[in-house]
Amino acid sequence: MHPLEDTIAAISSPPGGAARGIVRLSGPQTLSCLEAIFHPGGPAEPSRLGTVPISAQRKWDCPPAAVVPKVLSGSIRPPQVASSLPCDLYIWPNRRSYTGQVVAEIHTLGSPPLLETVLGALCAAGARLAEPGEFTLRAFLAGQIDLTQAEAVLGVIDAADGQQLQVALSQLAGGLAAPLHQLRNTLLELLAHLEAGLDFADEDLPFITAGQLREQLGGAEQVVARLAAQMASRGERSERPRAVLVGRPNAGKSSLFNTLARSAGAIVSEHPGTTRDYLTAELDLDDVQCQLVDTAGTGFLSAEPPVADDTAGSIENTARAISSQQDRRADARILCIDSTEPADDVPEEGPRGVGGIRIVALTKIDACGETNPASGRLPADTHGILQTSSLTGQGIDALRAAIRSAVLASQAGGATAVAATVVRCRESLRLAGEGLRRARQLVENDRGEELVAAEVRTALHELGKVAGAVYTEDVLDRIFSRFCIGK
Repeated sequence: MHPLEDTIAAISSPPGGAARGIVRLSGPQTLSCLEAIFHPGGPAEPSRLGTVPISAQRKWDCPPAAVVPKVLSGSIRPPQVASSLPCDLYIWPNRRSYTGQVVAEIHTLGSPPLLETVLGALCAAGARLAEPGEFTLRAFLAGQIDLTQAEAVLGVIDAADGQQLQVALSQLAGGLAAPLHQLRNTLLELLAHLEAGLDFADEDLPFITAGQLREQLGGAEQVVARLAAQMASRGERSERPRAVLVGRPNAGKSSLFNTLARSAGAIVSEHPGTTRDYLTAELDLDDVQCQLVDTAGTGFLSAEPPVADDTAGSIENTARAISSQQDRRADARILCIDSTEPADDVPEEGPRGVGGIRIVALTKIDACGETNPASGRLPADTHGILQTSSLTGQGIDALRAAIRSAVLASQAGGATAVAATVVRCRESLRLAGEGLRRARQLVENDRGEELVAAEVRTALHELGKVAGAVYTEDVLDRIFSRFCIGK
């Protein structure tokens, strides 16, 4: 971990050209680095707040009332740039900033070479390049946010659709942090009463009664159970929703995969069973991102997944096992049915244990003429039945819309925390819940307050891991190394 006394700088706007780009700084030497390149009051416009030298904005040169966030209009002229660049300078000069340090942002023209030049000039003036996630890491270490909120920042950056964005924003606003801190404060107060009772055991002073202990431990146990249930509802699934193509061999899955993905990644053959593994592609469905999966043609999957072995049919069994695994992880299942073939054995309902909203795609509709053998008997538990042709494009737009709708429907109300928080915190919440349950049972069996206090400490330790009150550098490295530079 780098010293917090370093002044760090990075480009914090997205890559690529834009009308405006942002270079961010944080650290004790922020203002002195800015003095090297910033001039208040641009050539075409005087400063909206007056041409006050930055040195006069320093905390140690101003009365306390003057130490407030400011916006200065002006210009910057980095080395090797022929003319001055207009900019707005945003300054947070005290510990109320995002990182708890002096923070500044230069908002100027969004030309990548110009932003790199500005960044280089700031580094030459005493700053260093920020590591990935270092601004948010400093915010966490300064106590401005807890670890769940830090992970929510990454969730906002990585959000693939509106639902994921709302989940991340809710978590960033304290959706998890608030109940966690309230719970920890309640348990800390409870532990203080228990330890006071132990310290004055000879005085027979009733700091807390057994009934109050049972009530408070039971309430804390319910809060932890509710948080754990929210994590369980999010599951261990990937951040990208999955739409999986399933069906019999030669049902047109690979052609449909290539058409939806606008690529030629899947092998298309008239011989059944050509695909033995699975392929994936990223789909953008009107700002809803999902992963499209093409599975092996294995027929309609049974309730129990097949087990691969080393016998003569091991290749087929392995293909079936892989397809079954992908099918069970699906948010949307596109059941491909060859419209030129009878559908006598299409199941009315999906197999038990297979998740995801089902969409039926009647494929090869261009080849079936006026009659449609598959239309006689179709599944009832479907999100839609669509006639499609990978050759002519018929029904493809409708299929994309149906997949989008199914993905959004499968996500609605399910996720209550960003995926990174779920993976990291689920075990800690389970252990905290078990500690509280044991503490409550000890109270009910009148086993002694010292044992109850030990279990409460265990629960507090695990909840501290969730909030970030208890952490190691390895944990922080794993979390913040996933951030982009500048965040």
